[in-house]
Amino acid sequence: MVQLYNLHPFGSQRVVPCKQEPAHFCCGRGVLFVASAAASCRVEVFAVRDQGRCEPLGSFATLGPVLRMAHSEAGDYLVTIEEKSKATFLRAYMNWRCMSAGSSRVCVRMVGHKMEESYGETLKEQMSIVEMPLSDPPLCISCCPVNGDLLVGCKNKLVMFCLKYLVINQNLTVLDFERSLILHIDNLIPAEVAFCAGHIAITTELDVLILKLVQQSADGTEQCAHRVSTLEKPMDGGVKDEGPSTHTLQLELDEFIICQKPVELLGEESKLCEIPVTLESTELPTEDTKHFQVQYLLFRRFTPDQSPFGFCEETKLHSVQLLPVYQTGSSVTAHEETGNKRELLSLFCFFSLPHVGYLYSVGKLVELISTYQYSEKSEQAVLTPQFLHVITSENLQCFTVRCSAAAARDEDPYIDTTAKACPPVALDVCTLRMQLFIGPRAICHFKNHIILLTKANTEDITERRKPTRRMLSRKADSIKSRTNSESEPGWNLYIINTVSTIQLYREMVDYSRTYENVKTESCIHLLSEAHLLVRAAIMDPSFLKSDEKEELLRAFRESCAALGDCYSRFDTKDYHLALPYYRMSGLSMTEVLKRLVSEGDEIQTYERGFIFYLTHSLNEDLNEELSKESANKVLQIFYLADPVQLPNILCSPCMRNVCPLTAVKYLQKVEKIMPSVVLTLTKAFMALKIGDLTMYEHEMDSYKETILACGFIGQPKLLRQHKKGIVTPTEFAVHLKEMQPGLLVAATVALHENSKIELEEADTFFKMLSSNSENTIPQLLVDFWEALLVACSQEEILQELLLRVTSQYVWRISNKQLPETKPLKTTEDLINSCNHFGLIFPWVTSIMSVGSPSDQDYHEDISKLQSLLCSQSINIASVLPVLEPLTEAGNVGLTIHVLCSTRLGKYEEAIDQLLKSCPDAAVLYAQHELKDDNRAVWWNKLLPELCKRTRLAGNDCPVLISSLKETLSVVATELELRDFLSLLPEDGTAAFFLPHLLHCSQKKQLT
Repeated sequence: MVQLYNLHPFGSQRVVPCKQEPAHFCCGRGVLFVASAAASCRVEVFAVRDQGRCEPLGSFATLGPVLRMAHSEAGDYLVTIEEKSKATFLRAYMNWRCMSAGSSRVCVRMVGHKMEESYGETLKEQMSIVEMPLSDPPLCISCCPVNGDLLVGCKNKLVMFCLKYLVINQNLTVLDFERSLILHIDNLIPAEVAFCAGHIAITTELDVLILKLVQQSADGTEQCAHRVSTLEKPMDGGVKDEGPSTHTLQLELDEFIICQKPVELLGEESKLCEIPVTLESTELPTEDTKHFQVQYLLFRRFTPDQSPFGFCEETKLHSVQLLPVYQTGSSVTAHEETGNKRELLSLFCFFSLPHVGYLYSVGKLVELISTYQYSEKSEQAVLTPQFLHVITSENLQCFTVRCSAAAARDEDPYIDTTAKACPPVALDVCTLRMQLFIGPRAICHFKNHIILLTKANTEDITERRKPTRRMLSRKADSIKSRTNSESEPGWNLYIINTVSTIQLYREMVDYSRTYENVKTESCIHLLSEAHLLVRAAIMDPSFLKSDEKEELLRAFRESCAALGDCYSRFDTKDYHLALPYYRMSGLSMTEVLKRLVSEGDEIQTYERGFIFYLTHSLNEDLNEELSKESANKVLQIFYLADPVQLPNILCSPCMRNVCPLTAVKYLQKVEKIMPSVVLTLTKAFMALKIGDLTMYEHEMDSYKETILACGFIGQPKLLRQHKKGIVTPTEFAVHLKEMQPGLLVAATVALHENSKIELEEADTFFKMLSSNSENTIPQLLVDFWEALLVACSQEEILQELLLRVTSQYVWRISNKQLPETKPLKTTEDLINSCNHFGLIFPWVTSIMSVGSPSDQDYHEDISKLQSLLCSQSINIASVLPVLEPLTEAGNVGLTIHVLCSTRLGKYEEAIDQLLKSCPDAAVLYAQHELKDDNRAVWWNKLLPELCKRTRLAGNDCPVLISSLKETLSVVATELELRDFLSLLPEDGTAAFFLPHLLHCSQKKQLT
């Protein structure tokens, strides 16, 4: 569908002062080239100034009439196909600008001809014509706008010439070409070609083929080329075997019009087009030689237009074009030839039939973007990033395009999210203008200029001169017309200036206002067109150097705001787009409210888009605080439009200044219809803001504490908010810290387990809540860690929490620091509720029973630490560095060290530590730890050590003697008599060991 608007994209127009009738023309780099018709064989050159003024720069002769011509931005050369004596020649005109300086010297050379350094000064001051001989006549040409390479279309093949920069000396660089690649394409006569960044578009009368040259290693290329050619041979052979003879086929062609079915093949499917392509590399092999393989992108075949009167023989494709769009800001100046190149972002291909045009994206994804239906038969079209200009027999038509919409999505992955938006690629195109001209024949585009050739039909001139009707034969009329044409040619070459982007944008915005209250979709459509117009200008490589840069950016933000207004005010299916467009506009929430909400107390109807925008904006952590009046207005809006959202809205940092009394009034009304825990908590929050503790307590008593803790999951902002990226506790959290710390900790644990708060955020939250310094850990945070150990099941977080609580216990014990508040849970509570805290071993209790009285002051931290080490959860190796400060901490340090040695399997080391510092606990330790596979430590380590230490101490250490006796009793029970006897010291007192020997022997007799 093509919508028609009567806008004014065309501004002033001027006539180019050509001396001869133009046959062909092209432009680039601020210059217009006009090749004269008939036998004049000249190219006139004009400089295009501001407002389309043309200044003649001079002219130069050609070999013969110009059949095709093109200018390359890269290299600044002009290439032509010329005819002389029924032969066609391919020529490139280099350094033609010296002609405008008055030099008439011309150098003609063959492509690849070696230029000696002695010619340096001569080449610098003269125009060079490079002749490129071909085995077949050239039919069409195209220059790559990215690197200046040249593609020439011939019968059954395409020839690629690479642009070379030859450094003659430090003051002179000369351009030349190297024929690098030939694409052999069977049974194809190209009518037009387009070439850009390795992409090739070829059209015949009714077929379109788009290829891509992909670089590859030499081996891969040879295999690929071989594969293509061998795959196609059987296909061709099959056709010959099954088809009729050549003579029969020729007879049929003479009598019938044979039309193939229309076909469209995209991407990988386009390989099925049965058009084999074989590559032939012709450049000299070097280390930098590029090897290519062919990738098929698109094939489309059309059929002639049909009508009740038969086939239309004029159905032919025309105006094939590849349009590159570059990365924003990656451009270089037009004169930087060998420096950095512009980075290609997207690529588009346009081609047209007489009554319909097609625009495809052929970059990252091959797809049809737009279809253009013309009101009458088209002659030629030219595509730009902002417009499609089409000429018909009587009009110059201007259509909008979707290139910027597609390129924006290639450039920015956040398009089509809640952060950013862009009008859809599938948006219907529209006709901005149909400008009447008499006899448009050819068109080209350069920056903000359109060059248009018009030529009135001879019949029209004759009719204007002699209005009386003549009864002449067609042949006589034709002869007469030709005579008139020669006597007074009716042609003109115009330069038409397109208006500035800003001016056309303003007109489109003004025009859209006529549809505001009548046609919603038309209003959005026009504003979307205006937005894309500005976006295309911003994506232009010259944008960063444009005088209109600030004005374009301002227009871009205005268009985003206008689209946001539309999606907020109108009831459309795309109402959610109000949010990203307002975000891109840079408007604050207060400014948006002023645009959409009327002043006073009158009740308005608010559409879904506006509510969607407000909901998301308020639920995000913005740094904007609404005034009391604005906040109260937002409260009223949501009470009328979406009352369920009131608790969430009131918890937003933006609503900090809302009147709490008004909020409670609205919440009470909503509670009667839809009560909830979150709503009750929000009422309690508002009661705190008012200072009504009675209401607060009443609300908090409505549910059990566990239900209240879970209620905070529904709205975490009741407890914490983000201010400039920092977690900040609310007044509610401060009050709970003083009055119900257990509920606060339980609620924070619930938030963490439901992914509403991260562990680091919780740390910051409790530190700010307790007004502690960054390096001080408040007791409430330790309470949170301990409570989280009970609930958490993620191993990685568990180990982190265990390390944190261990570090805190060690720090307090070593620094003799008491917690600032009473811990919420005792060691016994943790042992009973959390399997990460184990029962404290008896031997640990035994050691601590004879400890220092000062240890009793830190008993809770000591017992929690010992309980952690008595469990199997903590990774001992990771906490060893943390436990280092307790090395000299008396009995506390002893228990810690022995526990660590035991967990690491170092039982003998643990026994040494105990025998050295607390021997009376050694046997108790052995009884608890030395079991099963570790029982051998009894007789291999403990017994020998006790014997040794008892011998040295004598009767002065009864603890060692009693420990030795208990050890002998255990060993005698476990070992055979002979083994037991071998363990006894040879100088031992027999009376001491005899009872144990008797016990061991009696055990043997019993068994």
